[in-house]
Amino acid sequence: MIYDQSEFDLRCEWGSQGVAQLAPISDVVVILNVLSFSTCVEVATNNGAIIFPYPMKDESVVDYAKSIQAELASHRQLWTTTGYSLSPKSLLEIPSGTRLVLPSANGSFLTLQTGTTPTLAGCLRNCEAVAKVAQSYGKKIAVIPAGERLKDDNSLRPAFEDLLGAGAILSYLQGSLSPEAEVAVATFQAFHKDIFGYLRRRSSGKELITKGYESDVEIASAYNISDCVPVFTDKTYIQRT
Repeated sequence: MIYDQSEFDLRCEWGSQGVAQLAPISDVVVILNVLSFSTCVEVATNNGAIIFPYPMKDESVVDYAKSIQAELASHRQLWTTTGYSLSPKSLLEIPSGTRLVLPSANGSFLTLQTGTTPTLAGCLRNCEAVAKVAQSYGKKIAVIPAGERLKDDNSLRPAFEDLLGAGAILSYLQGSLSPEAEVAVATFQAFHKDIFGYLRRRSSGKELITKGYESDVEIASAYNISDCVPVFTDKTYIQRT
């Protein structure tokens, strides 16, 4: 059931449905895909890189990267010659000015659905900074935890880490919370004292650790250590100056 949310300043809804519902009536949208699109965007733009979101992971992305003279990030398991991927660790030393296409069926896809509404990439690392910048756009703020689209039927699997990140950002915002936003804040308050401990035991974290990417979970778990706020403008995420 979809109800009128106009009475709330701060709202939180999942995935593409949340973007479709809230972007047109919000002053700014914050996209969260903690493991790991939005964490990758924070790490890369914090180094001065320019990130081009791309919604597909098929051969069309190769042509797109060539057309804009950008490097192409790969899946974690399929390293390119550059070594950049949806692994935050792979981006820790990306040089300033690097133009990088970052394909993602979750974070990239949602970013490209927000239309003309200002859009930020949020994660646990930059939660307070993102909240501060989001508030500068206006009172109506939509926080969108991405979740994960399952390959079998394209259904949405809510992700604990995205809800946690949403709650972290919302906890720094001023305004009236929707019930969903209240749940996100309560989740963050309940689990924030041992974020890495909880994320490494959740399904997404366990899956990455099993594949050898525990460092990515650790990087994504770092709480409020960054002032970098990636802003989506002209088809790219760049660090807000």
